[in-house]
Amino acid sequence: MHVPLLPGVQAQKGSTTTEMTLGVMGGGQLGRMFVHAAQRMGFFTAVLDPDAQSPAGRVSHHHVPSGYTDANGLQQLALACSAITTEFENVPAEALAQLALSRTVSPPAHAVAIAQDRAQEKAHFVRCGVACAPYAVIETAEQLASVADHLLPGILKTARMGYDGKGQKRVTTRAELFAAWEQLQQAPCVLEKMLPLQLECSVIVARGADGACVHLPVQRNLHRDGILAVTEVYDGAVPEPLARRAIAAALSIAEGLQYVGVLCVEFFLLHAEAAKSQGLPDLVVNEMAPRPHNSGHYSMDACDVSQFELQVRTLAQLPLTQPRLHSPAVMLNLLGDIWPDGGVPAWDKVLALPGTHLHLYGKAKAAKGRKMGHLTVTGSSVDAVRATAAQAARILGLPDDFAGI
Repeated sequence: MHVPLLPGVQAQKGSTTTEMTLGVMGGGQLGRMFVHAAQRMGFFTAVLDPDAQSPAGRVSHHHVPSGYTDANGLQQLALACSAITTEFENVPAEALAQLALSRTVSPPAHAVAIAQDRAQEKAHFVRCGVACAPYAVIETAEQLASVADHLLPGILKTARMGYDGKGQKRVTTRAELFAAWEQLQQAPCVLEKMLPLQLECSVIVARGADGACVHLPVQRNLHRDGILAVTEVYDGAVPEPLARRAIAAALSIAEGLQYVGVLCVEFFLLHAEAAKSQGLPDLVVNEMAPRPHNSGHYSMDACDVSQFELQVRTLAQLPLTQPRLHSPAVMLNLLGDIWPDGGVPAWDKVLALPGTHLHLYGKAKAAKGRKMGHLTVTGSSVDAVRATAAQAARILGLPDDFAGI
């Protein structure tokens, strides 16, 4: 059923007037940065999130305080918007499908559904000809018992709802595997073979409704406790042959989904000799996120087109231009762990350093492991940027060992 637009809402594709309202499902920091990018380009914005104090809802023109499957809330969002996107991968795919009956929605519901299920996701990678870690799907006790020996040691991951290291257990023996499946409440899982990692990287691509694709530079990433800690982006951060292969693989994955929107694809580079000895390729895909990604936040300060502007452009069906990295960049993820009791980190000392760009997400309370913001360091040379980032890390009480990755 077609839902009529409210007065003053412009449905014309490609409009950059304030008559067009762009909506986003989810009110977290990614939604907040999307809202800022959309508003800078002259759009009205609307956010659907159950939290009345969500970071994105607090800065948007309109906030729909609703659950993600609430029919009334979805109707309110559809009435307010010409086009709608999402800021996190676990928004119910069926809600996106419902919205798509009357509004432009990107990414498409089917792509989000695949990304929400690790088994479907890996099957898609295989269909696209992109190598992933050897794995087994475990949904029954019989499948658990028949796991091949070569998959151990491995990582047992819930097929759905796992992120930032959640829903994962490292297992070395069959006994540990059986115990881990019990601890994960016998949920459908994927067991992935543990790989000899040399480095991690990611590629952010944007694909328009017309099939046009662009991408950000390949990002070199460091994770701690399953959460992204550092991203480095500059010429040579990732070897050029590897970067080309990762970009080609990410574009193939997006094309295979007939994707529209911003997509992040994460990769592992394996130690060549160890990979060869195990019959593995040296580059394997880890997972994809159907949205902007933490590893692309540096683009707001180091590129002429950020990942969030790309998200706006794909949603509003505006032309896509290839982003250009104009400065070497290092991004530090800022978790609530660095907030002292009853105080705030030493921002004055950090911001006294050259080329520092502080982004805080408007969250009312810091908590251990909670993403509170990020710091991007840019400069004229790689050495200067890395040195400044290391100095900022020490001020904030973060490890500065990333300089060796």
